[in-house]
Amino acid sequence: MDSSTLTVIGILIGILIFGIKTGLGCGFSNITTREILTIGGSYFFLALLFGSVADHLSLDAFERLSAMGMGIHVLVSLLLIGAGIYTQKKWNSGKDVSRHTFLAISMPCPVCLGALAVSCILLSESLNFSGIKIGLLVGIAFFIAVVASSFLFRFGKIRCGKTPETMGSAMMLLGIYYLLGALLIPAYMKSKQMNLAPMQTGESGIFPLLAFGILVLAGFFLDRVRSNQ
Repeated sequence: MDSSTLTVIGILIGILIFGIKTGLGCGFSNITTREILTIGGSYFFLALLFGSVADHLSLDAFERLSAMGMGIHVLVSLLLIGAGIYTQKKWNSGKDVSRHTFLAISMPCPVCLGALAVSCILLSESLNFSGIKIGLLVGIAFFIAVVASSFLFRFGKIRCGKTPETMGSAMMLLGIYYLLGALLIPAYMKSKQMNLAPMQTGESGIFPLLAFGILVLAGFFLDRVRSNQ
């Protein structure tokens, strides 16, 4: 496969991951189907907006803006960790606050907005499509990922007897992952500016996935330990 095809596949995988993140919050909270569709629709229209201006945005300028916004990245991670702790604490005291706290993981945040913008910019550079078509492609992919994962998590929640406490654990793990990203991204940008020899693509790509996988497994085992107590 050529580089443009790999770029498109990589972007779609990234959209799938962010869609699953949003769907996790929707699926484990007690919101209605209409509200799930509304949240998926919000991402669709945001993608249309970014797609319509993708031709006028520079990826280099966006990278500089992203580097300046690492403080926001840290705030989002702390918000996720705090909301996860609050969700678990309230559930253990007999109150379900997932209808409100799920917003921390499911509503468009600076990280998700950045992912949408980068997806539109990269697809605009890789494909010979108009901005509106790029926005439609990204928006439809995001909408499908959000809605499908929401119902999948909801089915798993009912089938496995999971509670909002599970969502709280996932929010904390995701917040830690974001926090690690906020620490590692500036270091990567600095090494890139210093023209250091880059690692092979396979090596550089597997470490974030490995870290995320370890966090997910840790959360799973913690959940198992709690359920056996």
